[in-house]
Amino acid sequence: MKHDGPLARYEALVADGSIAKDPAQEAAAAKLQWLHDQLIDYRPPQAKTGWTAKLGFARRRPTNPPKGLYIYGSVGRGKSMLMDLFFDGAQVECKRRVHFHEFMREAHELIHQWRQENKVTKTAEPIRPTAQKLADSAWLLCFDEFEVRDIADAMIVSRLFYAMFELGVVVVATSNRAPDDLYKDGLQRDLFLPFIGILKARHEIFRLDDGEDYRLGRLRGKTVYHVPSGVEADRELDEAFADLTDAATPEPDAIKLKGREIPVPAAAAGVARFGFRDLCDTPLAAADFLAVAERFHTVILSDIPVLGASNRDQARRFMTLIDALYDQGVRLIASAAASPEELYDGEDWGFEFDRTISRLMEMQSSDYFESRRR
Repeated sequence: MKHDGPLARYEALVADGSIAKDPAQEAAAAKLQWLHDQLIDYRPPQAKTGWTAKLGFARRRPTNPPKGLYIYGSVGRGKSMLMDLFFDGAQVECKRRVHFHEFMREAHELIHQWRQENKVTKTAEPIRPTAQKLADSAWLLCFDEFEVRDIADAMIVSRLFYAMFELGVVVVATSNRAPDDLYKDGLQRDLFLPFIGILKARHEIFRLDDGEDYRLGRLRGKTVYHVPSGVEADRELDEAFADLTDAATPEPDAIKLKGREIPVPAAAAGVARFGFRDLCDTPLAAADFLAVAERFHTVILSDIPVLGASNRDQARRFMTLIDALYDQGVRLIASAAASPEELYDGEDWGFEFDRTISRLMEMQSSDYFESRRR
């Protein structure tokens, strides 16, 4: 039923003025439409659920799975919107839309649970039963922000997804990275490379060409450095987070680095929200701030105090943080007790802080804020 598919839904949004027509988005919607049509009443060959399983037969004839779709491109190009248009209309009995990292956390928990229930050693093979359980619950999996970040995921993802594909699961995924760039420079990446081959064989790969970052357009003309901190500033930061994430629900996250974890209080869609104390009251160094800058395209930082002799260590960390964000082209939205020129009243870092002031000023400019991550 093409009238209920993602292409028709996209065209309706264009027609009523909700979004501007974008040729690359329209091409992606057409790809999703093709898959939508292939999946009407789709049922994997081995699927048995509900009363059909009890009776020993299926309501619909099982079919071989079509190829999935992997859409990648720059931040803010509408990948999540297109995913929603596809998922909402997908006529598949068992379907699920989930953030990739939430799914992987669930997979690790199921593996642990299987080992506990079977009282076996870590050398036993829990992948197949875990894949079976996941496949039984969803024949169509839609992943937003597909990204492999740590070695724990990298070590199981290839075997897990191969098993799910063999069980007939169809995957649609959006990502900021091309498949060949997944887990780039990760530890023991050679063990992850087979998954890239599986991914490319089982999916059509579509690059959503660069164009206007529609999320960023919502912030044009708005203040991105709020003085003073407080209730009103917090409201503005909340609004900015919603604008940049399509009102996604923020979730805690963590960056794993050399056996440690850097907690991220709230994150979604490549945007992280921290309080000043989260980053500058803890003993973090340049490598930690660089890891933050590499993970997120936008950092929202609240409650920056006036810095001076009483908090000289925090001032030093703050300077290092701003250097990392600036060097990586990360956007900064912040609330502070004072303007950049009045943010430091100490003597220890006076000369060095001049560069921080300059960068904070530039990071508020439309040229900086609207440029792509360098």
